[in-house]
Amino acid sequence: MNADAQAGDRLRVLEAVTDSALMELELDKLLHTLVERVHDLFGVDTATVLLVDPSGAQLVARATAGLEEEVFQGVRVPVGRGFAGRVAQSRAPVLIEHVDESTVVNPLLWEHGLRVLLGVPIVGQGGELAGVLHVGSTSPREFTPVEVELLQLVADRIAMATHIHQSRSEQAAARMLVESLLPNRLPAEDGWEMAARYVAGAQSGVGGDWYDVFSLEDHRIGLVIGDVVGSGLPAAVVMGRLRSALRAYALEFDDPAVVLGKLDRKASHFEHNTMATVAYAVIDTRSGRMELALAGHLPPIVAQPGQDTRFVTAPLGPPIGYRLGVTGRRGTSIEVPPGTLLAFYTDGLVERRGMDLDRRLDQLRQTVRSEPPEAVCAHVMASLVGRQPATDDIALLVVRHVADDGAALPD
Repeated sequence: MNADAQAGDRLRVLEAVTDSALMELELDKLLHTLVERVHDLFGVDTATVLLVDPSGAQLVARATAGLEEEVFQGVRVPVGRGFAGRVAQSRAPVLIEHVDESTVVNPLLWEHGLRVLLGVPIVGQGGELAGVLHVGSTSPREFTPVEVELLQLVADRIAMATHIHQSRSEQAAARMLVESLLPNRLPAEDGWEMAARYVAGAQSGVGGDWYDVFSLEDHRIGLVIGDVVGSGLPAAVVMGRLRSALRAYALEFDDPAVVLGKLDRKASHFEHNTMATVAYAVIDTRSGRMELALAGHLPPIVAQPGQDTRFVTAPLGPPIGYRLGVTGRRGTSIEVPPGTLLAFYTDGLVERRGMDLDRRLDQLRQTVRSEPPEAVCAHVMASLVGRQPATDDIALLVVRHVADDGAALPD
């Protein structure tokens, strides 16, 4: 093939895979369109994309032209085994000219009469394996170095498109999950007012921050605020599991420290490589007393008429996960008389790159007053966030004990 022909082939392939309209398609449709174009441009009998499953151990057929059964039958190939598995493991092009059970795991390929297979890895920008793209011919043919290079170019485009689409899908799924788990409305308790805010991070997107309020027996309410380390869908999924587990333990055990101990044991056993900070409080709405336990979480702020706003003094236990709390967890008890307001928050509210954390915490403390919770939330967000989008999730939960007639006590 002369230089002009090679340049022409390169241009046709580039035009086929860089069409901006492709990015508007759903991922499966995009992959199907690309394998059809590869099928035609390379003059092959089959073209297939296999993507790595969440475990990273298997390749799953997602799109094919010329051998649709691969997708219909849910073909899976272990990484490291057979032709496609070798491409994935070596992360380098592989060409075979003998297709049978000794070289290929998927029997559809030799049953289809393929004689030659060329595969290239689909590798993301961070070097993470995304899958394998391979083409096949039922008649003997040679694949030139230029064709190998061009097929790798298509694979690189698929890697970028897959990353973009999966990121979009994960963020959408994470947002839906978090929104479904946050309380639709806060419990209505006589003599108690509540308000809350949740804002996804501008850079990290939806992640593992959450707040929760629920009614318990004997005129008690549970208050939770937490932050799972990480971001995106994985953090949101872990958050959902921790939230559900904490609610279950809260029904069985009255002491917040015991509940967090149970949650730590559960997370350490089932949520491997997971860490979260959690503050859990239980308020007896009749006595006005709050039991509080902290697992690596910043302490809530308490504001009372005629007193300086302060941070609640409480034992700071280790975060949830990695069996860090094996020595046991401790809590504290404080009075919450009428007029008292409590503000729980996640670190996304106070942490900013290049800013002193202690100063930000003091700014938050000075902003909190014993006022209607909705007003407090508005003031806090205006003061601490303002016009600068937060880089991390923010969760804020404010609770105030009001007088029996619903009015706040005077300063």
